[in-house]
Amino acid sequence: MKPDQPQEEPGGSGEPRQPTLRTVAEAAGVHPATASRALNPKARDLVSPETVRRVTRAAHALGYQPNPIARSLKTARSATVGLVLPDLTNPLFPPIVRGIEAVLEDAGYSALIVNTDNDPERERSLIESLRSRQVEGLIIATAVLDHPLLRRLREQDVRMVLVNRRVQDPALPFVAGDDAAGVALAVSHLAGLGHTRIAHLAGPLNTSTGVTRARAFRHAVRDHGLDDDPQLIVECAHWSEDDGAAAMRLLLDGGAEFTAVVAGNDLIALGCYDVFAERDIACPRDISVVGYNGMPFLDKLRPPLTTIGVPHHELGAEAARMLLDCLDNPERPPRSLLLPASLIVRDSTAPPNAAG
Repeated sequence: MKPDQPQEEPGGSGEPRQPTLRTVAEAAGVHPATASRALNPKARDLVSPETVRRVTRAAHALGYQPNPIARSLKTARSATVGLVLPDLTNPLFPPIVRGIEAVLEDAGYSALIVNTDNDPERERSLIESLRSRQVEGLIIATAVLDHPLLRRLREQDVRMVLVNRRVQDPALPFVAGDDAAGVALAVSHLAGLGHTRIAHLAGPLNTSTGVTRARAFRHAVRDHGLDDDPQLIVECAHWSEDDGAAAMRLLLDGGAEFTAVVAGNDLIALGCYDVFAERDIACPRDISVVGYNGMPFLDKLRPPLTTIGVPHHELGAEAARMLLDCLDNPERPPRSLLLPASLIVRDSTAPPNAAG
């Protein structure tokens, strides 16, 4: 029998036996411990590249699959991470998830993804479920500014990193876009076009992104010497198209004059487009709009949406790297990271009264 073929079970059943680590080691001509290190992404740098290639080839030829349950029982580590998202239907999150998974996969980890639907009780239940599955840490995108559940988890020494959010507790590390700089870019762009009455449809003000962007908007308006009118700021209950539309209707019905809008995110900006269609408002002739996040397909809108781009894939990748670092170096003080935002100019912005 060739050494790279799985043996049959004794008794003549003809069923091939599952290859074991020892089988792989014998085929590669190495000790089982060496084969184990070569097949473990976190330990393969302890053996030579040639040995890694030889063991990997033998494992592939034999159809060997590592047993993560057995490894977790031996090492007390599951090589899994819980990823807690507020709304899987939001196009913001797929590139973040892809970034997280890319880094975790290279490190030999996998992600268990749960969707909370912005429901605190559902979030609590799902995180309990993740912990019962022995995840080593959590990447959380659901955080609000005051989040008792996260405080309790930290007190229980659960390793966590927040992504696209932050809380008031400096002990909780986060990775987020530079919202203050991004909003400043949006206001500067509109001011440069000649707009002096700019409105802001803010995201929920119980979230760090909502608060930071609203605060940055007011600072930027003042910095440019524009009208700082409280009537021009309307809070959306959720980061959604429907809530963006409701806020735009409220703004229009309130009678305040404005020629441009900085939306809290791209979905809120899409809600503006819905109301423009309802009320026969031309964009950007009557009202210019800037979104936030740089979601896919915004260039396919009519008009294509000017927005603030955020590197979402890198956001996820950095969050995963940060969590892995927390797991490998638990005594290291927490650190956080802001990634730069960029202005993407399209056709939804123009000088006020562009049609004359």
